[in-house]
Amino acid sequence: MLRISKLTDYATIVMTCLATREGEVASAQTLAELARLETPTVSKLLKQLAQAGLVSSTRGSNGGYRLARAPDRITVADIVTAIEGPIGMTECSVHDGACGRESRCDVRANWRRINDAIEAALESVTLADMRSPSPPRRGVPIPLRVAHA
Repeated sequence: MLRISKLTDYATIVMTCLATREGEVASAQTLAELARLETPTVSKLLKQLAQAGLVSSTRGSNGGYRLARAPDRITVADIVTAIEGPIGMTECSVHDGACGRESRCDVRANWRRINDAIEAALESVTLADMRSPSPPRRGVPIPLRVAHA
């Protein structure tokens, strides 16, 4: 099953909480309460998100975290990459030379196509979208290729 990690899911929730408080500074504890997560987990995520340049921190008694850019300029792909690293369905989708079969692999090009489609989907959804999600779509069309005999 293809799935993001719990930490990436939690990071998206924390970022969405920050997006609802756009421009305001929020402490890790406040964000943990809003997200209904443990404060140490939120603190860990905020450090990673700050290292990736997605949030900025302010020290002091009135300190905390805020988004580093507008919610419509932060994508879900940015958050996934900040927590998990480069998006890759297979190792060879991310790094050349990671597999001994690479030079004679018949499926590598298609895995890259799949990887590119997933990455594009994650890049197409912004934090602003996550803040006010649209109703679920039913029956997303999947293009099918018909093999000709």
